[in-house]
Amino acid sequence: MKWGNLSVLLIGLCALGAGHVNAQSIVQPKQLDYSSMGILYSKEKVFELRPHSNGGAISMQFGNIKTFYKTHFYQFDLGFLKHPKEYRQSVTFNSSNPFARTSNSYTYGKQNYFMVLRGGVGKKIYFSEKAKRKGVAAGVSYELGPSIGLLIPYYLELSRIEDGGSQDYISTERYSEENADVFLDNSKIIGPASFFKGFGNISAIPGVHARLGAHFSVGAFDKYVKAFEMGIMIDAFVKPVPIMVIENNSPAFINGYISFQIGKRQ
Repeated sequence: MKWGNLSVLLIGLCALGAGHVNAQSIVQPKQLDYSSMGILYSKEKVFELRPHSNGGAISMQFGNIKTFYKTHFYQFDLGFLKHPKEYRQSVTFNSSNPFARTSNSYTYGKQNYFMVLRGGVGKKIYFSEKAKRKGVAAGVSYELGPSIGLLIPYYLELSRIEDGGSQDYISTERYSEENADVFLDNSKIIGPASFFKGFGNISAIPGVHARLGAHFSVGAFDKYVKAFEMGIMIDAFVKPVPIMVIENNSPAFINGYISFQIGKRQ
């Protein structure tokens, strides 16, 4: 065999061997592990608007993202609660109430506004597989903690007659046993006074609260939080809350709620 042919043969064998080695070293693409993507962010801040059956609340939520599927958070609320039987009605002008204004409306039999400050801790737990494809992450959210209820007196403008005379005048008053006959007389009510009128006589009632809801987060891997919830919330206080005069007042409030949440992860 000539040296030229031998050289060609050797080069061909080397090329085949190299190709065989390269073929053996080919590695199949590794499947991406989406379950770890949530831990790209460790914290989130969320603003929440939460209307519910008898009132509403706004809140700030501060979360620690433990894993993609679990977030621990603490939350602060400012909200208000209404008695289930309270409703607003218009003032009707009549000859015995010359000050009445038909454009004004008030809540008959109401003696206090009821604001609530809440602080709580909770968890969000996701279980939806759709979250792995940047869809909607579905799960549950729950929270519980202490509350402070703030009673703010409800003032009405009432039509009064000066003692010993027939001259009418307007008196701004909160409910008491002494003025019950006028405070609950529709013909004497002109309308509500300013909400801030009662701020000088606020009293507090301690309590607790809890809530449980179905939680849905849109774009669970995104930098910005876009979520909503639907569920049930309970507020309980150490004594009946005197919101109304003529209705039974309860120490507990059970409400269905829906909440809208926006925020940012980092």
